[in-house]
Amino acid sequence: MSDLDILTKIPDVKYREPAPEIDASEFQKVIESRRSVRVYTDEPVPEDVMRKCIDNALLAPNSSNLQCWEFYWVRDKEKKKELAKICMGQSAASTAQELVVCVARMDKWKEIQKQMITSFDAQGDVPKGAYTYYQKIVPLAYNQGPLGLFGLLKKLVFFFQGLTKVTPREPTSYNDMRVWAHKTTALGCENLMLSLRAYGYDSCPMEGHDSKRVKKLLNLPKKAEICMVVSAGKRAENGIFSPQVRMPKKQFVFEV
Repeated sequence: MSDLDILTKIPDVKYREPAPEIDASEFQKVIESRRSVRVYTDEPVPEDVMRKCIDNALLAPNSSNLQCWEFYWVRDKEKKKELAKICMGQSAASTAQELVVCVARMDKWKEIQKQMITSFDAQGDVPKGAYTYYQKIVPLAYNQGPLGLFGLLKKLVFFFQGLTKVTPREPTSYNDMRVWAHKTTALGCENLMLSLRAYGYDSCPMEGHDSKRVKKLLNLPKKAEICMVVSAGKRAENGIFSPQVRMPKKQFVFEV
């Protein structure tokens, strides 16, 4: 079986998961009412709601199911207070009932790769192509080698290969891996924020923070990167500063 077959051949599996009926109008309400809230009330977010919303973050789609994210729910009062300061003291952090630091981990792919293979062993009846993907293709795709030298070699090979055939071009560098990890983590953040809205609470994704101090506060390793800090709480009357502004759709959406 070629690498292309692994991606294109539909495996003969017995597993079935029918799609449930969804109330589209309720989902539309969640989407349209999600706003970046800057001021929250003193009403606490129930623990079970926060736990469910964080669980939902982990259900987000992610590249090769390598789950290169971590979510730090900051519950210690002193740490929460310090984190609000590190988030530039902005009201979205200082009035929040809860703060979640969302972290991209581009260095965790090997660990999850092994866990995926172990899960296949436990599950049984897994297509051979799935094993091949995680045993061969994942290491080839995500390994950049010492000093990024393997990534440079891949970049060169992919360039010449791409002259004559369709070729995946990334990731071939540490920066490509950063983009890869942050994309996945951002998908998880969106699940978290939409879940909060669905349960009647609000959120604000914050990039205004001192990332070095956030990492120190949480004792994160060097290779961990802060994607964003998400605050949560009940929307105050003055929690949204203006009507939502979106530029004309024709600037961003193209039918080709």
